[in-house]
Amino acid sequence: MSPNEFRIVVEKIRPYTNYIYLHVLGEPLLHPQLDEILTIAETANLNINITTNGGLLERKKEMLLTHSIRQVNISLHDAEENIPSEKWTDYLKSVFDFSIIASTKTYISLRLWNSSNTASAAFNMLCLDEISKKFDLSTQEITEKTKGNGLKLAEHIFLQKAPRFEWPDENGIKSQTQKNCYALRDHIAILADGQIVPCCLDADANMKLGNIFNDELSEILQSERAKNIKKGFEQRKIVEPICATCGFIID
Repeated sequence: MSPNEFRIVVEKIRPYTNYIYLHVLGEPLLHPQLDEILTIAETANLNINITTNGGLLERKKEMLLTHSIRQVNISLHDAEENIPSEKWTDYLKSVFDFSIIASTKTYISLRLWNSSNTASAAFNMLCLDEISKKFDLSTQEITEKTKGNGLKLAEHIFLQKAPRFEWPDENGIKSQTQKNCYALRDHIAILADGQIVPCCLDADANMKLGNIFNDELSEILQSERAKNIKKGFEQRKIVEPICATCGFIID
C-alpha cells in the first residue's frame, strides 16, 4: 500500500476509530515507506500499534523512536522458525535493548504464543530464561499463568504467553462448532489492495466485505454479510465456513 493510499484509508476510518494496527500477517517494518506512513497516522492523531517479528528492530530503531507509537507487539515465537538457533540469543538481546529504550513512551508486549507446541520447548525455555535474567524475575514469576495484558516485566513492558493457534484455511479441517470473536465487534482488517475483511486473520480475503478505495465504509459495515457475521458471533454461531477452521479462541 502506497502512502497516498494509506492516507485515503486514514481519512475514511478516522470517523470510526482512534486506533490503527499496522499488521495483518505481513511484516510492517519491511515497508520501504513506513516512516511516511507513521507520519500520516500521527498527523491524524491515531493511536499507532505495530505487530512485528522483531527481526528488523535494530535496523529500524532510530526511525521508530522518532514517532509516537502507542504499542509495539513483538512476536518472539516467530524467531524459532525463521532465525537460526545459534542467533536466538543475539535476537533476544536486540529485542530487549529496543524494548527498554522504547518503553519510555511506548507499551511493549513480548508475545510467546506457542506454549502448546511441545516442539518449541527448548526455544521457549531459552526465551523465559533470558527474560528472567534481563528483568530480574524468579523462575516461578516468569512461568506463572497470566491473562489480559500478561506479566509485567518492567514499566510499560509485558510478557504474553498463549497457546499456538491455527490460522484460518479454506481447505482446513472445520473443527470449530461454536465461536465468539472480535471480528466486526471491535475491529476490521484492511488489506494492501484495499479489500476489507472481518478480522486480522483473514489475510487471504476469504470473507471480502468491500473495498475501501471504491466503497463507503458505512455501507460495507451495514452489508448483509457483515451484519450476519457479527450477529452470528454475538450468538456464538459460525456463519462463514472458514471461521470453523480458525484456532483463535477468546477465553
